[in-house]
Parts: sequence; C-alpha cells; structure tokens
Amino acid sequence: MRRWNKRHDMEDRYERARRRNMVSAMPGLHDCILILDGLKPDFNIGKIFRSADAFGAREIHLVGVSSFDPDPAKGSVRWVKYFCHEDFLSCYEHVRKMGYSVVTLEPGCAEIVGHYPFALKTAFVFGHEEFGLSFDRNDFPDVTGLSIPQWGHVQSLNVSVAAAIVLYEYVRQHGRPLSEGLPQKKITHVRKVIKVRNG
Repeated sequence: MRRWNKRHDMEDRYERARRRNMVSAMPGLHDCILILDGLKPDFNIGKIFRSADAFGAREIHLVGVSSFDPDPAKGSVRWVKYFCHEDFLSCYEHVRKMGYSVVTLEPGCAEIVGHYPFALKTAFVFGHEEFGLSFDRNDFPDVTGLSIPQWGHVQSLNVSVAAAIVLYEYVRQHGRPLSEGLPQKKITHVRKVIKVRNG
C-alpha cells in the first residue's frame, strides 16, 4: 500500500509539472537532443532535465516512459521541452526527419567522447540504468556508438552524470556565447565581522 501511495504521489507531481511544461517550455539554445531510452522514473530523468536546462539542450525525448519524478529536476521540467514515444523506432524516425545524427553512449566503443566531432544537430541516446538500450544497434547502422573514457575499476557512470559530461562536451564544441543565454545569478558572500571586546 505504501509503495502504491508513493507511486501515486509521484504521478500527481508529474502531472502538475507536465501542465506547467506545456505552458512554459521552449526549445533550448543549442541544437542537441537527449533521448532517454526506457530510464527508471525515480530520479535520473529529473536530474537529466536539470542538466539539459543548464546547458541549453533543445529538447528531451522519452522512450517507453509514461511518467517520472520531477522533483530532482529542481524546477527544470517546466522549461525544457519534451516528447514521449512508445518505442525507439518511432523516436529515431522522428529525429532523423529533423536532420539529426544519432549517437549512443555505451561502454566499449572505439570512438570516445572528447575525440569525436559532434554534428551540430546531434541526438544523444542514453539507455536504461541496468539493461542498457532497448534496441539492437545493428538494426540502426547509421547510429554511432561512443564511450566516455574512464580509468577506474568500474566502467560505468550514473546515467545522469554521463548526460552532463556529454552535454558539456557538446557545448565545448558548439556552444553559443554565454551572453545569449539567461543571465547568471551572482552569489554574494556575506562576511560576518565579529568584534571582540577586550577587558
């Protein structure tokens, strides 16, 4: 019963966030797209929305995801346009018609992030946290596989961390001037002066 209530609460929050998104979201400043292929609905999707907002990604496409927890996005679901697809094929056909090159992020690929030139219109695919991609990449010969270079024992990154790294690399290659983005809030540090009275 508790698990059902938790799921029901998440779906209510998602529905409120979805309605705000329909009113406020606009395409991001940059021409990159994120495709989230069957990710779990709990926290990674929201974190990726937050990174997509920060780096000005054009939009997000959700494959096989009917709802997700918007709270980890810290409000970014309101601003990032997103679309839902039942399966990868329909999403793939959609972004290819838009003129996008499609790139998957997965371990063990010959091409690595940081040495691969991204097309201006690139769609990045991130698979399920445990099971990976929902499709066989051999069925999509024009999809390029990339890996993020790693030097540790565990050759795996959290999917939201991987998305942030890839977005940063895309912006490093194709980023618009910061002046074209939203004004950055300045953090003012308050220094407390403590007076010590002698005697």
